[in-house]
Amino acid sequence: MIDAPLGVILAGGRATRMGGGDKGLLELGGQSILSRVIERLSPQVAGLALNANGEAARFASVGLPVVPDPVDGFPGPLAGVLAGMDWAAGQGATHIVTAAADTPFFPCDLVPQLILAAERVGTPIALAATPDPVRGHVRHPTFGLWPVDLRENLRGALKDGLRKVVIWTDRHGAAEAVFPTTGLDPFFNVNTPEDLAQAEDALEAG
Repeated sequence: MIDAPLGVILAGGRATRMGGGDKGLLELGGQSILSRVIERLSPQVAGLALNANGEAARFASVGLPVVPDPVDGFPGPLAGVLAGMDWAAGQGATHIVTAAADTPFFPCDLVPQLILAAERVGTPIALAATPDPVRGHVRHPTFGLWPVDLRENLRGALKDGLRKVVIWTDRHGAAEAVFPTTGLDPFFNVNTPEDLAQAEDALEAG
């Protein structure tokens, strides 16, 4: 039985397609994308932290602990997962659930469905996925359930140069929690100004 996990919002990327800066701090419908992510994730977890690099004070308004990547060079989302694991270990938690800071419409039942998938299949990790008519299931590896006791294994993999999330998760076994798509993909993320405009349209359409 998996206890209530802690939540970690991944905001450690450089947002190059948006021209740099913090995508989560962009305004969407009168509030920041990050605040929308917090509103969706906080009711599902036992506590929240933000993974981000650089000056933490720029996130002071959200009132969350900010944990930087423990590996230099912006090595990708696995570094954010490890940062979250290290923070959660200090809180005595056994699991974290991660969500991307630029994805404002992810499912409100993300966490229970990830836990259910992991317990049903008997794997330590679960990743969110959506159906695709060509590829079957498309995994969204920034949305996952991660056991804290794998953190030293992950640290070693990152030091060895591993960067691709699914390579590491496949080593340990990862269940898929498949979420339906009706209209806009629930894991639609804001990478470009055009994406932000599309998110505004989706918000107005309800």
